[in-house]
Formats: sequence, C-alpha cells, structure tokens
Amino acid sequence: MEELLKQYYTSCALCPRRCKVNRLAGQRGYCRVGTQIYYARAALHFWEEPCISASEGSGAVFFSGCSLHCKYCQNEQISGGETGRVTDTEGLADVFLDLQKLGANNINLVTACHHAPLVACSLQTAREKGLRIPVVYNSSGYELPETLRLLAGLVDVYLPDFKYMEPATAAAYSHAPDYPDVASDALSEMVRQVGDPVFSEKGLMTKGVIVRHLLLPGHVKEAKSIVKHVYTTYEDSVYLSLLSQYTPMPNVTADALLGRRVTKREYERLVQYTLELGVTNCFIQEGDCAKESFIPDWETG
Repeated sequence: MEELLKQYYTSCALCPRRCKVNRLAGQRGYCRVGTQIYYARAALHFWEEPCISASEGSGAVFFSGCSLHCKYCQNEQISGGETGRVTDTEGLADVFLDLQKLGANNINLVTACHHAPLVACSLQTAREKGLRIPVVYNSSGYELPETLRLLAGLVDVYLPDFKYMEPATAAAYSHAPDYPDVASDALSEMVRQVGDPVFSEKGLMTKGVIVRHLLLPGHVKEAKSIVKHVYTTYEDSVYLSLLSQYTPMPNVTADALLGRRVTKREYERLVQYTLELGVTNCFIQEGDCAKESFIPDWETG
C-alpha cells in the first residue's frame, strides 16, 4: 500500500488537471482531497436509470472531492473534499459488501477518480471476500484513460456524463476548456474496456456504457451536438440518457441562463432531435424531474 501511495500520490496526475501536488505531504490539488478515502454517503439509491436502480436500488457510494467543480454543482457540500466518513481500503471493501447484503443491484461509485488506485484495491479485496454484483463507475466524464485503466476488469458498467461540446462553455462553467476532448478520449477507453451492452434477465445492465447529458438552460444546440457525436461514433453500442432535472442552486440565481430551470419546450426539442437522428437506445425523463429528491442527504460524521 505504501508503494501504491508513493506511485500515484507523490506527484498526483490522476485527473486531467494534473496538479502534480504531493498528497502524501498534505498538499491539496484541484480535487481538494488528501490520501484518505472520504465518502459522504453509502446507501441504496433509487434515482438512477431503470436498468441501474430498478426497484431494489443501486448501492451508491458518493465520494468526497471533485476534479471539476462545476459552477452549478448540486453537490457542492461534498465536492470540497473532507465531508463525510473516512475509511481505508479494507473498510471500503466492507462498505461494498454491506450494500450487497442490503440487496443492491450493483456497486455505484460516484466521483471516484481522485481515489482510483485505492478504490481499485478495495474492489479487488471485496471480490476476494465475495462481492458478486456488477460495479458501476459513475463519473463526470472528465477522466484520463490511464487512470481508467487502473479499473479495467473491475468495473462492469460505465456511467459518465458528457457535459459540454464547446470549449468556451466548459471553460465558463467548469474551468475546463479541454473537457470536450478529454471526455471523448475517456469515453473511448470506457467502451474499449466493457464493450457492447449486456443485460440480465431482470433487465439490469451488467456490462456496457450509458452516457448522460444534463440539459442546461439555453444550451439545446450544444446538447444536440453531444447527442450527435456520441451516436455517430458508437451508434447502438452506447446508451444515451437525457436529463431534464437541472435545478438552479443559490449561487447561480443571478445568472441569466443558469438561474432558471430547463423549459419543457427546450427538453422536447432535444428529445425530438434525438429521435429524428435515429437513436433508439436512450433513456428519457418524463414530467417534472427538477426536484430536490435528486440531491441526497449527506453523511457528515
């Protein structure tokens, strides 16, 4: 374990920021996380796509810290790094096994990039102890292929966002003008690892990739570009999930676009374009989904 920490944390380059800080010496980079594993919540989660949550729930582990820090983040309480519970690789493996005992359909790793080497160790330990359910890697999409390769053979389903197609939008909202290129390369690695989608008899995805896009107010054109890029590149080998649940947080209420919710007409335009493009493997939200129920209660102790 000591050698693992030295290899990846002495000059940290796990995420595309490549901060090169010495996390072993207490330095903090963009993710604001040190060498300990912090998670803000571990529980059954019922608000993922139907083939992930189903009726039993997904075993979601929300990790503290983030390498993106979007301007409109709904989880800002935990993105700062050290909110929640601290554990080690053995403890995290036990968390996975406890979720399996609760009847979770899968283990759902939410924002784990900056913990990737330790999470990989925990998954290996959990498998040795009897973890049998699939592992889902739930990500912002802002990932490095070399970091994703640490999880090859351990992750069964990739669930990345594809937030932006325009560098200017990515720069304005996430201080990451390289996001479109980075997300494209990451998606390619994810598909390479897990291949075409596979479903269980119950309709649960056990292998594959689902690309999410959260439609932002006033950004239908960019959303269409993302759908076209993903579909023309991967066709039916990658599922799309179009989200309409954007909820303005207090810090963006003065913003002309981010300060409002997505209109019904905006979302209908995106869905209609997606169908006209020929996409069939797609999840679409119905009704008013912009509710606080999508923001979990975080554990703070």
